[in-house]
Amino acid sequence: MATPSLEAADEAAVESISRGTHGDPFAVLGPHLTGSGGRTRLRIRTMQPAAARVELLVVGAREPTRELSRRTAEGLFNIDLEVSEPIEYRLRVTFADGRTTELDDPYRFGPVLGDVDLHLFNEGTHRRAYEKLGAHLWQVGPTRGVLFAVWAPGAERVSLVGDFNNWDGRAHPMRMRIPSGIWELFVPDLDEGTRYKFEIRTRSGDVFLKADPYATHFEIPPNSASIVWDTGKHQWGDEAWMRHRAGFESWLERPMSVYEVHLGSWARGPDEGHRFLTYRELAARLVPYAKQMGFTHIELLPVMEHPYLGSWGYQVIGFFAPTSRYGTPDDFKAFVDACHQHDLGVILDWVPGHFPKDAHGLAQFDGTSLYEHADPREGEHRDWGTLIFNYGRHEVRSFLLSNALYWLREYHVDGLRVDAVASMLYRDYSRDAGDWIPNRFGGRENIEAIDFLRQLNILTHGEEPGSIMAAEESTAWPAVSRPTHLGGLGFTYKWNMGWMHDILEYVRQDPVYRRWAHNHLTFSMLYAYHENFILPFSHDEVVHGKGSMLNKIPGDVWQKCATLRALYGFMFGHPGKKLLFMGSEFGQWREWDYDGSLDWHLLDQAAHAGIQRFVRDLNAVYRSEPALHELDLVPAGFQWIDCNDNENSVISFIRRARDSRDFVVVALNFTPAPRYGYRIGVPEAGRYDERLNSDAHVYGGGNLGNAGGVSSAPVEAHGHPHSISLTLPPLACVLFKWRT
Repeated sequence: MATPSLEAADEAAVESISRGTHGDPFAVLGPHLTGSGGRTRLRIRTMQPAAARVELLVVGAREPTRELSRRTAEGLFNIDLEVSEPIEYRLRVTFADGRTTELDDPYRFGPVLGDVDLHLFNEGTHRRAYEKLGAHLWQVGPTRGVLFAVWAPGAERVSLVGDFNNWDGRAHPMRMRIPSGIWELFVPDLDEGTRYKFEIRTRSGDVFLKADPYATHFEIPPNSASIVWDTGKHQWGDEAWMRHRAGFESWLERPMSVYEVHLGSWARGPDEGHRFLTYRELAARLVPYAKQMGFTHIELLPVMEHPYLGSWGYQVIGFFAPTSRYGTPDDFKAFVDACHQHDLGVILDWVPGHFPKDAHGLAQFDGTSLYEHADPREGEHRDWGTLIFNYGRHEVRSFLLSNALYWLREYHVDGLRVDAVASMLYRDYSRDAGDWIPNRFGGRENIEAIDFLRQLNILTHGEEPGSIMAAEESTAWPAVSRPTHLGGLGFTYKWNMGWMHDILEYVRQDPVYRRWAHNHLTFSMLYAYHENFILPFSHDEVVHGKGSMLNKIPGDVWQKCATLRALYGFMFGHPGKKLLFMGSEFGQWREWDYDGSLDWHLLDQAAHAGIQRFVRDLNAVYRSEPALHELDLVPAGFQWIDCNDNENSVISFIRRARDSRDFVVVALNFTPAPRYGYRIGVPEAGRYDERLNSDAHVYGGGNLGNAGGVSSAPVEAHGHPHSISLTLPPLACVLFKWRT
C-alpha cells in the first residue's frame, strides 16, 4: 500500500481545520519551522472564517507588514517566511465591511496547564480544580489574555466560541492534553465580560454548544452563555468573623437559629415593579432584618446558576456561579460580607445529588455519559427528570469536592446544606423492583456515594475549620452526623424530618382529638440524641398544597395564631438547632410563591405583627439562655417533667446548661382551655420567673399568665421534692427561669 505524501497529509490537515473537524489544531495552526535543502522556513497559519484579508505584523522587522494568502475558501490563511528562528508577530484582520482588528495568535503559545494539575484532577484528588479549569484571566510572559480549559475526553474536537469569533467553532479549536481528556486554549487580548461557550464535536459527528461547567458567571437566564469574570476583586471586610469561625470546631454548643430564604421571593414590591432585588439591595434589607429578628444564620435556597426559576435553584447548571438574576459574583460576595459584618453566618443549599438535562449543561457533555451514569437505572432520577452524578468517576469527584470548597473558601460561606442525601445513599431510591442495579455486594447502598460523602465531610471540616455540613436525609440511615472514623458519614448536622412530620401532624388535629395523638409530641425524645439534629420548618412544608404554617392549623384566626406561637415555643424549647422558612416568622396565610414577594403587608395587622414579635423574642431568649443551647445534643440537657398528660394535651420539661443549676422549665398547653392551678414538679426550691409567655398581649394573646413568675412549694410532684402551681394559658407555651 502506498504511503501518502507529506503534501497530501498536509492538505488533508488543512481541509480538516477548515471544516472544523481537526482534533489537534496546534499541529496545523500557528508558527511551524520547516526546512529542506539547508533552508529554514517559518510557516504561519491562522483560521479566520470572517476575514477578507489577513496581514502579518512582525515586531522589529524592516518590512513589518506582509499579507497572508488565503489557503481555503473557509478562511484558512498562511504565509511562509525564510527565517532561522521563531519571530514575534501579530495579525491584522480586515473584514468584508472594512472593519479592522489587530490580534495576537493563540496558536503561538505552548501548553499552559501543568502535568501535576492534570494528574490530580484525573485521580479525583484535586481540591482546587476551579483554579485551572474554566476561564481565567491569565498572563503568559508579557501577554495577557484568558486561559480556557474543559474536561471532555470523549470529544473528537472542542472549540471555544463567543462574541470574539462570531460563535464560529472553526476559529478557535482547542488543544487536548492526552491522556487527561482536558482541552485548553490561551487566547490573548480577551478580558473580563467575554461571553463564551464550548462547541463540542462528538466522535459520531454531532456538534453542539455547552456552557462551561466551571464558569464563575453566566448571562441572565434564559440566556445561557458563560462569562469570563475575575472573582478576586472584592475587598473583604469580615476578617474578624473569619478568624472567629476558624477558632472553634463547630456550632454544636452554640445557639443556632437559621432563617431559610429564597432570594428571589423574599421581597419585591410595587416600588420595584415586582423585579428581583439585587444581592446588594438584599444586603441592605434582608441582612438587617434577619439580625433584628435574632437569627444566627441565613440559609439560602440554591444560588448556583440554574436555568429554570421554578426549580427554586435545585436544578443547577453553573455549580461555580452565583445566579446572575441578582447580580455579579462581586455582588454576592458583598452580600456574604454584609452578613458576616452583622454577625450572621451564611449557609448555602448545595445539590451534589443530581443535575438537569438542559442541552447546554452537563448532560452528555462530550457526547458520552461523562458526569452521569450511562445506564438510566443508575443515572436518572425518574421523579425529578434529572441525572445522577457518577460518584465512582475520579474527575467527577474532583469537580464536586472542589465545588464544595470553592463556596466555603472563595465566597467565605459558613456551611452547606446538602440536598436529598437519601437519594444519594440508596440505589433503589424511589425505584421499582428491577429498575435499579445492586452494588458490587448485591445490596441497595450506593457505595460510591457513601465514600464521596465521607470524603466531602473530612475535607470540608479539615480545610475550613468551623464550617457546617448539614444533611437533608429523610430515612433511618445510621450515624449521618457521626465522625467518619466511627463509621458515620461525618456531617455536622442532620435535619430532623421525623420530628417535623410528627409535630405538624399533631397540630393539624382538632384540639379535641389531640389527646389521641399525644405520642406525636413526645416520640422524638426517644431518638433525639441519635444524631446532631436541626429542627426544620422548611420551604418544602409550605408548598404543593400543604398549606402555610398558619393554615395547617384548625380553628378560627385566634386559635391558629395562638397554636402557631405555641408550636414555635415548643420548637425552641426542644433539643436541636432551629430552622424557619421565610414568611413563617409572621404567619403568612398563602403558600410560598417562588415567583412573587412575601405578604409583608400582613404586618399591618396585630395578629401577624404579634407572631413576628414572638419569634424575635424567642430568638433572644434562646440565644441568651445557655440552658436552651449548650447541651442541645446530649441527654444531660433535657429532662421530662411530665410527658404523659394526654388528657389535657399538656407537656412539661426541663432544659439545662453545662452548669446543671442553670436551667429553665417549659410547659405547653395544646388545647383552647386554660389550666388553672396546674402543678408540675421542679428540681429546686425558689422563684421561677416567667421569661416568655406566648399568650402575652404583645404577641396577640389573651394575656393570661403567672404575674411574672411563681414560687415553689415543698410539695412533691413528678418525682421532684418541690413543685410550682401554674396558670397555663390556652394554646400556649410558657417558659420559666429558676433563681434562688
